[in-house]
This record gives sequence, structure tokens and C-alpha cells, in this order.
Amino acid sequence: MSPRRVYLDHNATTAVRPAVIAAMAEALAEVGNPSSVHAEGRAKRALVERARAEVAALVGARADGVVFTSGGTEASNLALTPAIRDPRDPRPVTRLAASAVEHPAVRAGARFSPDAVETIPVDRRGVIDLDALEAAFARHAAARPRERMMLALMVANNETGVIQPVAAAAAIVKRHGGLIHADAVQAAGKIPVDIGALGCDFLAIAAHKFGGPAGVGALVRAEEGLFVESPIVRGGGQEKGWRGGTESVAAIAGFAVAAREAAAGLGAFADLGPLRDRIERALAEFGPLTVFGAGAPRLPNTSCFALQGVTSQHALMALDLAGIAVSAGSACSSGATKASPVLDAMGISPDLAQGMVRVSLGWTSTAAEAERFIAAFGEIARRAAARGAA
Repeated sequence: MSPRRVYLDHNATTAVRPAVIAAMAEALAEVGNPSSVHAEGRAKRALVERARAEVAALVGARADGVVFTSGGTEASNLALTPAIRDPRDPRPVTRLAASAVEHPAVRAGARFSPDAVETIPVDRRGVIDLDALEAAFARHAAARPRERMMLALMVANNETGVIQPVAAAAAIVKRHGGLIHADAVQAAGKIPVDIGALGCDFLAIAAHKFGGPAGVGALVRAEEGLFVESPIVRGGGQEKGWRGGTESVAAIAGFAVAAREAAAGLGAFADLGPLRDRIERALAEFGPLTVFGAGAPRLPNTSCFALQGVTSQHALMALDLAGIAVSAGSACSSGATKASPVLDAMGISPDLAQGMVRVSLGWTSTAAEAERFIAAFGEIARRAAARGAA
């Protein structure tokens, strides 16, 4: 019998937790629309509201600050719009700043016109340049004092795992009267995330990154009065007018269980850091190794690297044939082996970037799986070295 496959692409999506499957099955077995006033509808509504509180607790938010969406992409698309009503500051939001390493959901999904979007550079580690951020918001405040600027900044990068200084960035934004949206899709459930401590106005999360089902996420807001006046999905006014359409109660129920279990398991997830470090130390023995984002704080489960002489395309195919699943960047970009915009923004040369491989561990990962990967990649490196010497 062939050995079981090794899945090391958890940043793309991770395994659904057994308790999540059970909760979803139970919710599916019960009839009722959460907007109906009869007993069945009220039971479904109660389930949704309990779930809202569980999801809010994962990121230190109030339950009434959670809007359920179809995932992280929709959550960021919903937040990144000029049509924001803020009772604290009536000035219109007319411009968006975004770091150069944002997820495609931000780069392509912002509902600002292209000429109203400014890119903030990052350093070679992939960390946002706070001086450049300060300068951008200061220029806007001086030139357009009757308007506001918004920042989109991810908490942790999906490709490199680099953790951004969101709280420091938020302090700059607030000093100049701006708003900030944080993409916490890769961070929530993996490291502690608290919307208040980060200083964000909005936060996006997705269930399938920490053991829930795909197809459900949330936009979380910090202040009760904040409101997006141009919902993407229009309908019967569900989610208090933020998103029309009947809620996916079973998916939301699974989301809640995943949030609760992920919050309880943050310590165990942190223990993946030594396993990631073991992988990187072993790979360095096979030849010149570059770990992208090394030197910056990173998610404990993520290693993004290139080994001299090994291309992404060859590594991914060879590993897949060996029964091991990894990736060469964002699963949300068409073309899995295209040059990474993240590495380009970090100033990585195209020759080095073409060797990019991402290993992302998850809540099911084991030391034995890591060793299988190391052995398989070592064989790939040896064959590549032999070809180079021929």
C-alpha cells in the first residue's frame, strides 16, 4: 500500500475539524430560515447569533460588529469602498493606500478607482515602510484636509508568513484622520488577533484557514456606527443591511466551532514554529537556501524559500508525484507558478523568485510529515545538482 499523502499547503486551505463537520450536519438537519418569525426561524436565528459571538471572540470584537460574508475576499471587497459612513468623522473617504504585498482580494478588489489607489512599498523582508506610510498620509492630509484616506494592510502575508506592524501603521493612519482595514485571513486562528489592540476599523477573516468550511467569512468592524453604504450583495436587508441574502446557517455554525477550537489551540499552533525551523535548517544542507521574509516576524507555520538550482515548477511536480502537496505562492492567483508580485515588491530577482516554494503547516501537521518532505526535497535537490554538474 502506498503511503498516505502529505498535505503541506494549509495556507491555501486547511483540514476541516471533525467537530465542525458535526455542527454543520446538525444545522443542515434542522429546517428554518433565520429571517422567519416562527419557532423554526427563531431557532435558526439563535444559532446564527451564537455563532456571531463565537467568531467575534476570536478577534476580540463585539458580536454586533461581525458581518457574515462568503469569505475573506468578499469581506475585504466590502470594506474597501469610498462609501463609508463614520459618525466620528463626516469627511468623505476619497483615497486608498495599500501595501505592495497585499492579497489579490485587495489589489484587485478595492472599490476605489485606480487613480485613487496608492501603493506603499515594503523592505526586502516584506515589511511595510512606515516612513513611506507616514509621508503618504501626511501629504494627503495637507493637500486635502476635507477628505480622508484609508489604508489596507494585511496582518500576515499568505505567501511569506511575514507579520506586519499593523498597530504601528494604525497609529500613523489615525494621527492623520484616516481609516484602516486589516486582512487577517492568514493570521486569525494562528496567532492572537485583537481588533482593538491592532487599532483597526475593519478586519477580514475566513473560516477555511483555521479548520472551518470554505465559503464563509466575516467582515468585523470596531465601531458600532461605522457603516458601508454600498453593499456588494443587495437583497432583503439581511446582516443589518450589510449583505443581502439568506445566511448560510450550516456554514456559519461550522465557522463558529472552528473559531472556538482555533482560539483554544493557539498555543499548539505556536509549537509549529520549531517544526518549520527544522525544515529550514535541513533544506540549507542541500545547497544555497534563501528564506523569504527571514529576519521579520513570521507565522509559525509558514516557510517560503528558494534553493539554488531548483525551480518552482519542477519542485511542485516532483513533490506531487512523491505524494506531497505544497505550493509556489498564493492559491488565489491564476497560474500557480507565475512570478510572485509579493517577491517582486520585496526586490527579489526573477531568477531567484522562479524557485519559490511555500510550505505551510497546519493543525494536523506532524513531525513525520515534515521529515517526509525533507527527504523528498533532498532527492529533488540532488537530482538538480547532478544535472547542473553534467
